Amino acid sequence: MSDDAGSGSPRQPVLAASGTGVLAVTAAGEVRPATRGRHGPADGTPEQVHLTWGDDPTRSVVVSWASPGRAVAPRVRIGQRTIAATERRYPDGPNGEVTWTYHARVAGLRPGATYGYAVTADNDQYAPDPFSATFTTAPEGRAAFRFTSFGDLAAPNPRWAGSSGQAPYAVGAVETFQPLFHLLNGDLSDADLNPVTQPRAWRDFGNTITASAAYRPWMPVPGHHEREPGDGEHGLASYLARYTLPDNGLPAFAGRWYSFRVGTVVFVCLSGEGDDAAHQQARWLEATLAQARRDSSVDWIVAQLHPCACSSARAGDGSDLGAPREWLPLFDRYEVDLVLCGHDHGYERSFPVRGREVRPDGTGTGRPHPVTTVDSGVFDTSQGTVHLVLGCGGDDARGDAGDDARREDQDGTQPLADPPAAAWSARRDTTSGYGIAVFDVSPGTEAGGQTSITVRYYHAAGADPGAGGPVGDYTLFEAFTLVRPRSDGRRWHAK
Repeated sequence: MSDDAGSGSPRQPVLAASGTGVLAVTAAGEVRPATRGRHGPADGTPEQVHLTWGDDPTRSVVVSWASPGRAVAPRVRIGQRTIAATERRYPDGPNGEVTWTYHARVAGLRPGATYGYAVTADNDQYAPDPFSATFTTAPEGRAAFRFTSFGDLAAPNPRWAGSSGQAPYAVGAVETFQPLFHLLNGDLSDADLNPVTQPRAWRDFGNTITASAAYRPWMPVPGHHEREPGDGEHGLASYLARYTLPDNGLPAFAGRWYSFRVGTVVFVCLSGEGDDAAHQQARWLEATLAQARRDSSVDWIVAQLHPCACSSARAGDGSDLGAPREWLPLFDRYEVDLVLCGHDHGYERSFPVRGREVRPDGTGTGRPHPVTTVDSGVFDTSQGTVHLVLGCGGDDARGDAGDDARREDQDGTQPLADPPAAAWSARRDTTSGYGIAVFDVSPGTEAGGQTSITVRYYHAAGADPGAGGPVGDYTLFEAFTLVRPRSDGRRWHAK
């Protein structure tokens, strides 16, 4: 631990391997939650504590939280430092209930160091023993690291529509693998399904993820369930009040899309759900991708969004028309390696794809063109982009078939109730809608050599509704490796 670490973290569940899977939660110590009761409008006790990266993940994080009432002098303590938090409040659209959120930017940290911190306020009911946790900053330079990803988590309270008893197991799965950070691919709390009680659904979601998100950044993108009726111009007031995300250089669209870099990987996090600023986002996306590919210290580009550009799911929404379609040529041109989505509640992997297939008469189709259909287990993403559907967090495994998003046929021309088999689809999990993807980045050892990302997908088989209910045992479904030449030995040219 860093020598300027603060107080110790609260005890967490012990997560250990079982005989058949990777996750077993044992009662080896009481877990102190981030909230210990709601005490009324004068209570500034922190709850829903979560981390996100600052603009430079090697040197900064943001600590965010909410409180039942307005906090007095909300702050974070780290070592000998005290960082004052900024306040955001928003009245919920349908019922006017006010939510108080707080954000403290912690900068001046050291790369790859672990710090302890505490969150409190003058009217914190537990000020003598405030909520505390630890985090680790990103490593600097060409370093190995791990991240995890899924989307579509939901709040785990049966009182709310869209609730999921599987959500706490999914949060525990993240902690099992101890990633540096986690990507949450949209549809966070499903609070929009509960218009009269949106803030309370968000509260249950926020307190559930604290068991992981207070210890490592959880980096979200908005999905269609974040667009809540009556909540601001874009329906994102609640989402934007709760998260402080890296700066995208566009103050009018702060928090709606962004990028960050860890090691040799640039992560591009997009808002793909009917965004009314599609033109601004597309221009920002191309400029961000071009800058990344010009940088010889960047090897990988990973795109994160909620809607799927490549999905053949028959129960769910399938591939969506709209923003992802417009981005696919940019993904091709700038050799985006990996696209991580949510939306369809399950798992699917594409072969590497580039461009579109062409009919015998020379006309184009909407079908992505697989550059190989040999499932070798090792794929060169400099030749094509791999798409992963990861809408497998905790939400109902039966999918979002009732949503308004459209499903396209494989020509990309009109919706179909049952799309045909897709040539680009390499693997789909039909046994479970729940799981987690684990990514281990290896930068390679020589300039001009090869770098790799090993991907493992674990699923909670048997957790689907009607098959025994939620379970906490995740087993390996598949593993594969992505490779590409390191950029420090290869001159890149736009495709």
